[in-house]
Amino acid sequence: MKISIGCDHGGYALKEQLKKHFEEKGYTVEDVGTYSEDSCDYPGFAHAAARLVSSGECEKGIVICTTGIGVSMCANKNKGVRCALCSDPLSAKLTRLHNDANMLALGAGIVGPNLAEEIADVFMETEFSGAQRHERRIRQIEPQ
Repeated sequence: MKISIGCDHGGYALKEQLKKHFEEKGYTVEDVGTYSEDSCDYPGFAHAAARLVSSGECEKGIVICTTGIGVSMCANKNKGVRCALCSDPLSAKLTRLHNDANMLALGAGIVGPNLAEEIADVFMETEFSGAQRHERRIRQIEPQ
């Protein structure tokens, strides 16, 4: 599976950890930055990661900042992206099962590195349920 990953300075350390974690699992990881802990603006990195998912170049994506809030807002502005901010494995599982979320937002200042790996693993490994009621609701998410 090919995934995109992007962050700001607040998410840099966690991005590097998750990138290594997924590469060791055999994923192809498209890292759109940032590439240091130097202060930067998160929108450009969140949009870059989301565009790769929106275009179909990547199946799923992960965006990270200190809280996960800003990057999730940015990612969700991209057509076809359903980015969920998750702080626990159950939310990650349910957003895949019910919402077919294709991007995960994490708050590096909210979840620790071990929990972040667990959340991301559950997100990547859980398939969409395909239930008709969930498909109907997903269609309703797109702007009318």
